[in-house]
Amino acid sequence: MGKVLVFIFDGMTDYETTLISHLLCADAGKEVIPIAYDESLIKGRSGFIYKPEKVISDILTEEVEGLIISGGWFKEIKEEFVDLINDLNSQGKLIGGICGAGTLALAKSGVLNDVKYTTPIVEWNEEYVYRYGEEDPFPRDNFVLERVVRDGNIITAQGAAFIDFAVEICDWFNLFENEEDKENFINIIKGL
Repeated sequence: MGKVLVFIFDGMTDYETTLISHLLCADAGKEVIPIAYDESLIKGRSGFIYKPEKVISDILTEEVEGLIISGGWFKEIKEEFVDLINDLNSQGKLIGGICGAGTLALAKSGVLNDVKYTTPIVEWNEEYVYRYGEEDPFPRDNFVLERVVRDGNIITAQGAAFIDFAVEICDWFNLFENEEDKENFINIIKGL
């Protein structure tokens, strides 16, 4: 059974990763492991409480098939998290980031420097400079205004595109027989 990490943090927009977590467990036979900086309980924006199964410093990346980072906002992107992202990326493993926090973590780790990506942070304005105390970390030449963008092993998405994000991750793990199967799944899940 393959393992997929999901980074959780206080204030995360948990609905952006619950669908893909369910699909990975139920349909792909993956073990989804919630990870965080420490073992403290995490409160998502939904009000649900989560408990990390592992802390980042204990992760052995060779045992992992990918990492998914939820949206929301968190101020601190620690070096150990950047190292984890870069280690998994160097092994060509799935790296998925959605919404603000997910895509920001990828930008700050440098993994977006050589790939096309999307983010809801279309402009790094004064609010972001104030909030994060730094200039724009996104490589803007690579930005694509799309709901979801998959470039190699990197999948990024707008926050409202959590279904599209889940579908691309499922496709990464070869859960669809062909493009028609993928489209049928999209239509079913979206109720079309």
